[in-house]
Parts: sequence; structure tokens; C-alpha cells
Amino acid sequence: MSDLRLTVSRTIAAPAKKVHDAWLNAETLARFMLPAEGVTVLDCVTDPRVGERFSMIMRVCERDIPHSGTYQELTPRSRIRFGWESPFSADGSEVTIDLAPEAACTRITLTHVRFPSEESRDNHDAGWARILEVLGRELA
Repeated sequence: MSDLRLTVSRTIAAPAKKVHDAWLNAETLARFMLPAEGVTVLDCVTDPRVGERFSMIMRVCERDIPHSGTYQELTPRSRIRFGWESPFSADGSEVTIDLAPEAACTRITLTHVRFPSEESRDNHDAGWARILEVLGRELA
């Protein structure tokens, strides 16, 4: 099932630089990396350089779930690519965020590849959609 993938897109009313920077700033990331109602981010650390890592602890229903990854590509105002490591991810799981300016907005396209099952992919699809929704509100 590792060939499973998902793509989620949304237009956000913010310039590409602001969207790009939000993904790399630990304080901002903690405010929008909320894949479901009731989820909070307890701790978030980023070192936004290629080859360096990010990590966060999401609290879901009184359970603390670690998420982390390594930044693989950082192209200002255009692309962020990182590994995605969690108890629910497959080896080699990867997320790519492509940013495209649209007037005063930014079209964000998030692609996540490699899942252990279709159920995991579908759960991540809903989670990433909500994260982009919260990001849009955060940057408005």
C-alpha cells in the first residue's frame, strides 16, 4: 500500500511568502497543525534547513502523538518537501507543499505519499484538509 497518495488544495488569502514562512515557524505551525476538532499541539520545534528536522507532539483525546520529519527541499515562496514520521505513517512517507501565487492569494497544493493502508490515507486526507482550512484562518 506504500504507493498510496493524496492531494489537497486550497486558496489562502495571503501572499506566498507568508504561507511559506508559516510552515517553517514553530509558533505558527503549532497554531494550525490541527487535523481534527479538539487536537492541540503541546510542543513544536523546527530547524528549517534542508537536512534538519521538525518535531511536534499532538494531543488527541488525552493521547500524546509524536510527529516529526526531515526537511528535504525548501524553495522560498514555492515549495517545501519533508519526510513525515508518526505512529500512523509508512517508511518513506513524504509531504510536498507547492505554493502558487494567485493575485493577492496563494494556491497551496499539498501532496502526501506512502501510507500503510487506504484507511490511513483517507484519515490523513481529512486531517490535511482541516489543517489547510485552519492555516487559511490563521493567516487571514
